[in-house]
Amino acid sequence: MSLPVAVLAGGLATRLGSITERIPKSLVEVDGRPFAELQIELLRAHGMTDIVFLLGHLGERVEQTLGDGSRYGVGLRYAFDGDQPLGTGGAVRQALAVLGPAFFVLYGDSYLECDYPGVEDAFHQGGKAGLMTVCRNEGRWDSSNVLFEDGRIVRYDKRHGTLGMRHIDYGLGAFTAQAFDGYPDGELDLARVYQDLLARHELAAFEVPGRFYEIGSPAGLEETRAYVARKRTATR
Repeated sequence: MSLPVAVLAGGLATRLGSITERIPKSLVEVDGRPFAELQIELLRAHGMTDIVFLLGHLGERVEQTLGDGSRYGVGLRYAFDGDQPLGTGGAVRQALAVLGPAFFVLYGDSYLECDYPGVEDAFHQGGKAGLMTVCRNEGRWDSSNVLFEDGRIVRYDKRHGTLGMRHIDYGLGAFTAQAFDGYPDGELDLARVYQDLLARHELAAFEVPGRFYEIGSPAGLEETRAYVARKRTATR
């Protein structure tokens, strides 16, 4: 039985401007379909069938559109931020009762073609409270934010990169529920959780070959649309 997957889909998506004024980012059209459907089908193809959407802005529309997941061959559940924004880490913490003792976390704007079972195996074998996937970025797809040496993360900082950073947070993590212990109520960034785990030597790593695609920016959205269209054409 694979780990459940928490999909962080509660943000305001301000970088997409007018595109997300009336629809949440998860329902933005990619290749003629809501992006969330593509994420779900990708996860199912890798054996991930227990999926929990963590929702905020216009989240009810996501639940109405996707339903219980039966038509996609998966089980979908939902957890809502509530009246106050919780941040990425706070949304996960609030959903712990739904997610259980261990789980994946995936950003709701990311399309990640990777070895999910391999990541899960590495997480279990590593015995750490958390695992971050990384890919060699060299500043190509976004600012590199991970110093990765000899199979381990030495430094992670999304705001203050250093010259030695050639990798980037790929966008898929794995955690135990205990990774979120001890934080005060209120907003919490997942990046802080990663940094705190690293400081306690409780963060494992898994290097993913290739690259990520995302729809969090207008340029990323268009690039992802083009990639998915090419992929569909190639499989005909």
